[in-house]
Amino acid sequence: MEILDYLIIAVYFAASLLIALYYSKRAGKNTDEFFLSGRNLPWYLAGLSLVATTFAADTPLAVTELVAKNGISGNWVWWNFAFGGMLTVFFFARLWRRAGIMTEAEFAEIRYSGKSASFLRGFRAVYLGLFMNIIIMGWVNKAMTSILTGFFGIEESIVIYYVFGAMIFVALYSALSGLWGVVVTDAFQFFMAMGGSIILAVLVINSPQINGIEGLQSKLPEFIFDFFPTISSEADASSYGTAFALTLTSFLAYIGIQWWASWYPGAEPGGGGYTAQRMMSAKDEKHSLFATLFFQVAHYAIRPWPWILVGIASLVIYPELSYSEKGLGYIYAMRDFLPVGLKGLMIAAFFAAYMSTIATHLNWGTSYLLNDLYRRFYSVGRDENHYVLASRAITILLMIVSVIVTLFINRISGAWEFILQCGAGLGLVLILRWFWWRINAWSEISAMITPFVVYPFMLLFDIKFPESLFYLTGVTTLVWLTVTFLTKPVNDDKLKEFYKKVYPGGILWKKISDQLPEIKTNTAFAGMFLSWFMGVVLVYSSLFAIGSLLFMNYTETIIYTLLAVISLFVIYKLLSKQDWSIIN
Repeated sequence: MEILDYLIIAVYFAASLLIALYYSKRAGKNTDEFFLSGRNLPWYLAGLSLVATTFAADTPLAVTELVAKNGISGNWVWWNFAFGGMLTVFFFARLWRRAGIMTEAEFAEIRYSGKSASFLRGFRAVYLGLFMNIIIMGWVNKAMTSILTGFFGIEESIVIYYVFGAMIFVALYSALSGLWGVVVTDAFQFFMAMGGSIILAVLVINSPQINGIEGLQSKLPEFIFDFFPTISSEADASSYGTAFALTLTSFLAYIGIQWWASWYPGAEPGGGGYTAQRMMSAKDEKHSLFATLFFQVAHYAIRPWPWILVGIASLVIYPELSYSEKGLGYIYAMRDFLPVGLKGLMIAAFFAAYMSTIATHLNWGTSYLLNDLYRRFYSVGRDENHYVLASRAITILLMIVSVIVTLFINRISGAWEFILQCGAGLGLVLILRWFWWRINAWSEISAMITPFVVYPFMLLFDIKFPESLFYLTGVTTLVWLTVTFLTKPVNDDKLKEFYKKVYPGGILWKKISDQLPEIKTNTAFAGMFLSWFMGVVLVYSSLFAIGSLLFMNYTETIIYTLLAVISLFVIYKLLSKQDWSIIN
């Protein structure tokens, strides 16, 4: 890189710091401002922040690896989560905003009662805010280290200190600015990261080695460009040269189980984690719904295509890469095709993707450790200045712990499979806890623990992912249902209090709603289900319309575009008819 490249990177860091300093005073007012932006985020900022957060440094590499090994259809490994994402939009976004809590973990004590509720709140604070959070941040740190190592050709043992320096910078601006600074910086970082990805894709596709989309299509077999996998009696996930196929059981696991059964950060069934944080930070219920709707469309339909194009092109440009090295094609393309200035922009864009993810995880994890552990159990009744100061200290400590964990992570491949399997079966509880009065704290606790008990048996009997989801989800569901009916239900007073606060509605609350005849909820489940279905159509039709346009399949482009327009119109009409008040 040249001086201009380094100057661009320096300007990016300076801009991020200025944003943090601008919002530092506002974040210091109280913890509501620090963690929830005073519950005053407009939908576009909340939505952009979610898109930026899920655009981690490793994401383009992961997508490149998927398409280089399995063609475009390999993305169904994560595209299936759109089903659950749209469920969050139309069923849960308003409920999270209505709950009036600071964190997902706090939900335990507004929904359940007794010592089990307190235990669940503290346990989730440590399990999600600390344990899972530092693993995810360590994995993102490792990915950023791999990117810089591949780009500059420097030893990883040296590069990792640059990554740690960037993380210290992120921790400082997160501690200063709270969520306001994080989301505004996220918006800035998203446009940088997305802009850099698009520029790289254009340069690679129009390079002499590829010679445009037609040149790319002429150099590779047709199956590489298929949007849907072949369903076969035997799995075929081999590298370039053989069509990607899924067994019927694998396909059913992705489409029929994974999206609702498994916990995964950013795609939690029913919302949760930093997704719930953004919903609870929105100005009102309408902004909460629109933020998550925008996130789902941008996340699945718009963002992946620049990465997919580079991933496919890497098969032509770097045929020597081994099966395990396919993801490096993206880094090598950055190194080989970007001119002076754009190299600096792209590295800054990757830092932006990296920092937006780390900033959110630091703020989100700190919110759990502060609100649901420190303030709830160890330091009750202190003033807001104390808790803001404690929040900033916990942010720095969380950063230090994640740095230590990063040193012990040797590989990131397969980490997402492990997380999906160890959260299998929990998703149904996270959904039903809003809509069925009989769910109690022990339901959640047993559903969180059971997959960890069953998972070693999957290894013992060599049951691979995603087929393992059938067993893990089945056993976990049987266990938590048994535990639910063997333990005492939440007392009626607590259930009534929750119902009056959130107004979930539905037949599974009839036992409680019959005792509250004065409350007439206006929950229109038929309209919500139709909105969900049309939302799923909107995402996939938009995704395939863009893809068809890129590959010059104009008939398919028109068909998918019409489907997207129709689905958007139906959603608009359904939402415009809704009474956004809680009670009739």
